[in-house]
Amino acid sequence: MKSIKELYRIGTGPSSSHTMGPRKAAEMFLERHPDAASFKVTLYGSLAATGKGHMTDVAIIDTLQPTAPVEIVWQPKVFLPFHPNGMTFAALDSNDKVQENWTVYSIGGGALAENNDNPTIESPDVYGMENMTEILQWCEDTGKSYWEYVKECEEEDIWDYLTEVWATMKDAIHRGLEAEGVLPGPLNLRRKASTYSISAGYKQSLQSRGLVFSYALAVSEENASGGKIVTAPTCGSCGVMPAVLYHLQKSRDFSDMRILRALATAGLFGNIVKFNASISGAEVGCQGEVGVACAMASAAANQLFGGSPAQIEYAAEMGLEHHLGMTCDPVCGLVQIPCIERNAYAAARALDANLYSAFTDGMHRVSFDKVVQVMKQTGHDLPSLYKETSEGGLAKDYKQM
Repeated sequence: MKSIKELYRIGTGPSSSHTMGPRKAAEMFLERHPDAASFKVTLYGSLAATGKGHMTDVAIIDTLQPTAPVEIVWQPKVFLPFHPNGMTFAALDSNDKVQENWTVYSIGGGALAENNDNPTIESPDVYGMENMTEILQWCEDTGKSYWEYVKECEEEDIWDYLTEVWATMKDAIHRGLEAEGVLPGPLNLRRKASTYSISAGYKQSLQSRGLVFSYALAVSEENASGGKIVTAPTCGSCGVMPAVLYHLQKSRDFSDMRILRALATAGLFGNIVKFNASISGAEVGCQGEVGVACAMASAAANQLFGGSPAQIEYAAEMGLEHHLGMTCDPVCGLVQIPCIERNAYAAARALDANLYSAFTDGMHRVSFDKVVQVMKQTGHDLPSLYKETSEGGLAKDYKQM
């Protein structure tokens, strides 16, 4: 299992799998072929179906075009066997002879993979335990917390990195609350974050919930505008974690170090899902994006309030369980409807999961690991039109960009 640095990626929106991953792949291919006369990039499956709305072509062209002309070929009906987000890069010489064909997959959260034998092409494994049941038992045996397991496995600079992650999350909230106007694209969707932060006239409990909504909307709207955000675990679900942590820090005065430890714990839970199932909407639907973000935020919140390892695991389990079956159906292929609202609602759900678990002793029948398995199977059972192709669900009656 990889470092949580691979889960918390700092970059620009609107999509980790459709924008950040393809841009990274283009950069890697360009390093191998700096003298190419031209490039041809074929996008397959979900990557092609919603690529224009997610600016996949823009990310690739901006990377390769300064070196040589780029041709983009769209194949939305062709799904390669390894993953729905497949792409093939071709470097051509001055005689249009192919120097190399490279097929690579954007598997979610900005991560890349080549094939089943080489599931990742970026970094080595750093975690010895790869399921939450085993890690929970380790916590019980040692008396330590999840963040302490992260500390034992990661490099010493993990806290510096998480400090940068937290700063980036807060900056996105601040920018999003100040920004007004309409989001890019044909939906003409107005920004709403600032309106939810207006709390006058409401009771304190409703003011609190409105602020949580506003923080999640702020980050998600920044993502939709191509702003700088953190994948948590993806761009499409980047508003949930910042909203919960920022609200709790402001309202409960938690220190930055406690927030960083909560980020570490949340990253561990997200990593478990990424390793054992998927965080790619194109592979398992939105349950793997917003559902996992809710689980991560639930775990983080419960830890901040002093939850035991069992209670933290229970909170995360509820956060994911109650998003099972959620489809990925972005209208017009944009990370706007229903994605932005889902972030706000999942942030509120995470706080509820934390509260529910806090009233228990942490004992429950269905483990987090079991829900991860069910989520993976549910995602595989979903028809492809409900997995980031914009052909079904809420997106069915809208023309893509």
